[in-house]
Amino acid sequence: MLCQTQDFLFKNKMKFFVKIKVKQKEQKVEKFGADSLVVSVKNLPIEGKANQELLEVLAKHFQKPKSSVRIISGFKSRVKIIEV
Repeated sequence: MLCQTQDFLFKNKMKFFVKIKVKQKEQKVEKFGADSLVVSVKNLPIEGKANQELLEVLAKHFQKPKSSVRIISGFKSRVKIIEV
């Protein structure tokens, strides 16, 4: 039963390719294709500040807690894979 529950939880997660734009005047999320987003953030990519802001913006956009949004890959890249 535990395996079935875990499979169910993983199937309900969404994955997106996200291109991040830093040092923008406003935060916004734009759809770019079926499974891609372009997210604008205000912070620079110094000490992970842009990544933190990215997670906050996406959590607000999807109306989920910040803890449910995570970066799968691309921590030091402009193109990332995000799981919600």
